[in-house]
Amino acid sequence: MSQTAFFHPDSSSVRFWVQVADLPVGATISQKTLHYRYAPLRQDDDPLETYLAHTTEIHAAVRRRVAAGSIEPVMLREHDLAPASAA
Repeated sequence: MSQTAFFHPDSSSVRFWVQVADLPVGATISQKTLHYRYAPLRQDDDPLETYLAHTTEIHAAVRRRVAAGSIEPVMLREHDLAPASAA
């Protein structure tokens, strides 16, 4: 069953699922993290649109966190998405 990512206003986060070893893993990323990582110069960025534009990188970060032992739900932070040279 595939679930669609959505913006959750009460938590100001995008909630989504990533397939990891044939299982869907729930994850979240805050509106602030998306803004500061991907659109720091914008004032009108939409968190769901930003998430969708960077899904590959965001999902890879969730898979890294799960491989390192994180359990569901995975909450991504800015350092999870830092460019490789900055990590």
